[in-house]
Amino acid sequence: MEQLVINAKVRKETGRRAAKQLRATGRIPAIAYNEKGESTMLDIDASEFSKVWRSITRTTLINLKIDGQDNQAYIQDTEYDIKTDKNLHADFHIVSGTKPVVATLKVRYSGTPAGVLKGGFMVKHVPDVKLKALPQNMPQSVTADVSKLEIGQKFAVSDLNLGDKVTVLTKATSLIVSIAPPKK
Repeated sequence: MEQLVINAKVRKETGRRAAKQLRATGRIPAIAYNEKGESTMLDIDASEFSKVWRSITRTTLINLKIDGQDNQAYIQDTEYDIKTDKNLHADFHIVSGTKPVVATLKVRYSGTPAGVLKGGFMVKHVPDVKLKALPQNMPQSVTADVSKLEIGQKFAVSDLNLGDKVTVLTKATSLIVSIAPPKK
């Protein structure tokens, strides 16, 4: 997947009035925090941000170009107006790539369990897992292939195949899915 880019300019003006003037020109105010907690005020193109924001997950690294300088960053938060369908403000978290990050990702399920096709019930237990990895190694999503599970079988956190560059912080024995027998 190609890296998504958001171009940004450092801004000096602050306050409600400055933000309103910025939005009137098709741009939105933003702020970028680095790993030390230092912040930089930015202004970004609203349509460019919206296009990127709608196509990523919380753990997707983007290229935040601040005045032409490349930075690896996550979109940390955004203020969104549901009435006007517009983003009003964005927060970015710039990462160095040398310090691990921690993220909690929802578990997605793929396939229909064989036990469900035989009348069993799929019982979902842990909805998400906590992971630790370098930003470039953090998966964008976690998928559990439950298609081979028979009645009475279980799929635990330890059964997830996330590679050796990702540390799972959720207890390995925690159940993600189990297949219960049919009710009599």
